[in-house]
Amino acid sequence: MRLSNEWFTAFSENETGHMITVCGRDELQEFVQSGKFKERVEITWKYEGDNKGMPLEEQAEFMEEVQETLRKAMEKDKLSILTSVYTGGGEKIWVYYTRTVRVFGERLNEVLSSFELLPISIYTEIDPDWEEYLDMYEMKEWAVD
Repeated sequence: MRLSNEWFTAFSENETGHMITVCGRDELQEFVQSGKFKERVEITWKYEGDNKGMPLEEQAEFMEEVQETLRKAMEKDKLSILTSVYTGGGEKIWVYYTRTVRVFGERLNEVLSSFELLPISIYTEIDPDWEEYLDMYEMKEWAVD
């Protein structure tokens, strides 16, 4: 299975009317169909943003650094796949599908140990049919160029 780096961006809004930027990964059909990535991990980083609920520039750059460091570590041996990133409304959410939450957690702690303590929370769920991803993927038709 070849992991592409093709992404699309769409916009939505949360319950309070704040704009949410949705970045979704494309070309993951082989991973969805493989049946090997049955667990979903959502990492949420709450932040104080601007008046539109978006992170401030310096904060956004740091979040991007953490995101890339984490993505590279999780995807290097295809333990986990970053499938979507939601930003807005005072939080950033990274969604991964993984082979095993236990190993994901171990690697997460290892990778994040090089950073200061981050204000994140983690939620996991069994999602063998990739329901969250497929729901998010429907937004592709509203993607911006």
